Amino acid sequence: MIICDERLPYPAKVRLTDFGELIEIHTENITYGAISGHPDIFFCPVGDVIVVSPALPSIYTDIFNAHGINWMHGLKPNTFNYPESAIYNAVVTDSLLIHNLVITDPVIKAKAGTRKQIHVNQGYTRCNLLPLPDDVFITSDNGIYSVLTGEGLDVLYVNPNGILLNGFPNGFIGGVCGVKQDKVFIAGSLSQYKEGQKIRDFLALHALTPFELYDGPLFDGGSIFFI
Repeated sequence: MIICDERLPYPAKVRLTDFGELIEIHTENITYGAISGHPDIFFCPVGDVIVVSPALPSIYTDIFNAHGINWMHGLKPNTFNYPESAIYNAVVTDSLLIHNLVITDPVIKAKAGTRKQIHVNQGYTRCNLLPLPDDVFITSDNGIYSVLTGEGLDVLYVNPNGILLNGFPNGFIGGVCGVKQDKVFIAGSLSQYKEGQKIRDFLALHALTPFELYDGPLFDGGSIFFI
């Protein structure tokens, strides 16, 4: 199954249906409108379990139950205000937990187990950080870039200008993308992004293939999760 924002451009959703059934997220009166359908605001995949905000309507966890998807509630609900809006917006890989660790929901920390925990100041970590296989990353946040390169990790920085997020001057690269095996799914066309070639070159360097979901500007839909 594939979790995406209900507002993902229609042609992108059509292309995604070739790879699985979509769960399209829509919420009201939980957090502010621009991120109210963003999967990375309400879900944090940690290994084989998805930690879910208890603020999320049960219709979505009912779908998980019907499909045998392993999930558990976090401790704290999202709110309208930052940083509480970002408590599930962590990046968890096989070996790392990356987030503003001051705000991370305790269940995410507990499920992360022995993974190395890396603190960054940016609470909207997953919005700004795309984790690729083998702990390789693309980020649109200079602070995250500085911390992760200081840890010796392979990270590409790209400027977020030109990424669409309704109500804001720009969105962020993590929210544009999803990863399945060696494919990086991109909500938009890299040809319409000024640093698109940098991304193509970086993905090629790591034997990854970009899969552009529609011919338009990059659209920050709060990440695309393949589960």
